[in-house]
Amino acid sequence: MPYDKSLTPPRAEKREHSYTFHGQTIADPYHWLRDGNYPNVDDEDVLGYLRAENAYFEAQMADQKPLVEELFTEMRGRIKEDDATVPQKDGDYEYWSEFEEGGQYSKFYRRPVGTEARELILDGPALAEGLEYFSLGALSISENGRFLAYSTDTTGGEYYTGFIKDLESGELLTDRIENVNSGLIWTAGDTMIVYGRANEQWRVDRIFAHRVGDDGDDQQIYHEEQLGFTASPGLSSNREWLIIAAGDNETSEVRLLPASDPLAEPLLVRGRETGVEYDVDVKDDTLFVLTNDNHVNFRLATAPMSSPAEWTTLIAGSDAFYLTDFDLFADFYVTEGRLAGLDQVQIRYYDDPARVETIDFPQAAYSAGLGNNPEWAMDRLRMHYQSPVTPDTVYDYHVASRELETLKVQEIPSGFDPSLYTVERVEVKARDGVMVPVSIMYRKDRETGGPLHLYAYGAYGYAVPPGFSTTRLSLVDRGVAYAIAHIRGGDDLGRNWYLQGKTTARTNTFNDFVDVGRALVERGLTSEGRISASGGSAGGELMGAVINQAPELFGAIVAHVPFVDVLATMLDETLPLTPGEWQEWGNPIEDADAFTLIRSYSPYDQVAAQDYPPMLVTAGLNDPRVTYWEPAKWVAKLREVKTDENILLLKTNMGAGHGGKSGRFEGLRETAEEVAFILWQMGVEG
Repeated sequence: MPYDKSLTPPRAEKREHSYTFHGQTIADPYHWLRDGNYPNVDDEDVLGYLRAENAYFEAQMADQKPLVEELFTEMRGRIKEDDATVPQKDGDYEYWSEFEEGGQYSKFYRRPVGTEARELILDGPALAEGLEYFSLGALSISENGRFLAYSTDTTGGEYYTGFIKDLESGELLTDRIENVNSGLIWTAGDTMIVYGRANEQWRVDRIFAHRVGDDGDDQQIYHEEQLGFTASPGLSSNREWLIIAAGDNETSEVRLLPASDPLAEPLLVRGRETGVEYDVDVKDDTLFVLTNDNHVNFRLATAPMSSPAEWTTLIAGSDAFYLTDFDLFADFYVTEGRLAGLDQVQIRYYDDPARVETIDFPQAAYSAGLGNNPEWAMDRLRMHYQSPVTPDTVYDYHVASRELETLKVQEIPSGFDPSLYTVERVEVKARDGVMVPVSIMYRKDRETGGPLHLYAYGAYGYAVPPGFSTTRLSLVDRGVAYAIAHIRGGDDLGRNWYLQGKTTARTNTFNDFVDVGRALVERGLTSEGRISASGGSAGGELMGAVINQAPELFGAIVAHVPFVDVLATMLDETLPLTPGEWQEWGNPIEDADAFTLIRSYSPYDQVAAQDYPPMLVTAGLNDPRVTYWEPAKWVAKLREVKTDENILLLKTNMGAGHGGKSGRFEGLRETAEEVAFILWQMGVEG
């Protein structure tokens, strides 16, 4: 669609740089966009280029500002501004959070059970006042209910600082816990807090115990020495055991410590074995273990605490049922998983292994699972359910009567009529014959063959849930069908679905997405060039790969913080995530075949002299996950090489990280910009 071609887009200078691995030399003339002082970015040449791109973005989007405002107002109108979560009992209190009308951040409250005497325990808006960026990390109440531990990040760099508040006096203690990147776990009778500390590479390799009220050095209780492994602390459901988990994307190892004495000698559950993952919880003297050691879709096993490595199958692994999680309670336990790609929640009993109660859900595509259930002795379970046409619904499931009690349905103040929409779940054949599921939502009065938006992620075994979205309606209500491609690389259809989209099979992910797009054209749902697509992070890598492969399919692309410089990043073990990512993508440092494969699909390396669709690319200057220079380098190379005259925009958040701007309305405005760009470039009336 037309844009102001009189404005000259920024052109990054080319500076000679190359690297050689496995006898192959790669020229990288935009390498200089990586500031050598990172994570401090103060190179004026780098900042100058990013600011020039931001200015170009603002100039080209200037005429779309009325549409952005219209969309923002529309999206905001679907949000109940003075919203609150459903109170949940934990000990002597019920806890919940609230937004005030116009508020960007939540306030957190509690009240003694059986009373209405509300108490403000944490004021998010006050903490965020005057800050460009604010994120609340951990939030943890001591067992005796007196102290609140919480952590905040004010840059987007995801290095959090922990604080402790005395809820009796309302005052902060003098304690400061720096570089937190985990939960804050109360132990030792509320005298200690256990947490994970991020190192200079943003990896949590050490677990510490902080003694409340002590300004001295915190005591290290675990150090992970294997490069690529990270560590995290947790607490057993009965709150008797501290769980220290270590692992990477395919291997794990767990140690247990008494919560009453986190400085004790840890108990190793089972030593790490490459490719074996496991999680644990404890009931009495029995260890429960979720593991993939003998079935790809995981089994649930038990072991005596006296012999924690001797695992006996409780629930066998299944080719049909993918067991994803379990939760222990005093009188029963819950398993979660997916059957044919749809969420399943099942209640099971310690004294009767054959008794399984499955909670039924009515729709063809939906997302369902347990919510916050903090107490050990529960007789009802907090649950969430939603579908593309069902707003988020909060239930209590009464275990004894097997009844669902509706507590709250997400309110859409401007109105929402589900009868106006159709939801389909279809399967399309990929080029290798595999059937790929697709969830599709569109208005019943939509023009046949009209525009369609295609979304996917496709990495790390993350399944994109077919849930409800208020912002999606701004596309769908303008005649744009919305499709989620459940491509390989996610674990939508089980663990094998994930394995078929990683390392040596990575290109299946990109091929699936393209094949879904082509199949939807063949089915008459849309036409070539009338598909917009979006993805973020690894989903941004997906966007880069599919437009190299099939640019003619797409009429607009939005790539958020895209992981597009895959080869160079996987060759640099000093970067925050690289060593832990080799199991996902391959290690091109040691493996020549991995080097060749990654180079063959890495979007930055495969930019070609061809036409590309209109594109909007975003970055975060403080992003520790996908560093800002990846999208910056990609856009610079695209500007140099591409043969079309389609618009290409780069927007870098100069004071934020991976998730973009903080605050519910600032983030909403960025979503409105994205939708406005898509509508503009797809020629859809706003």
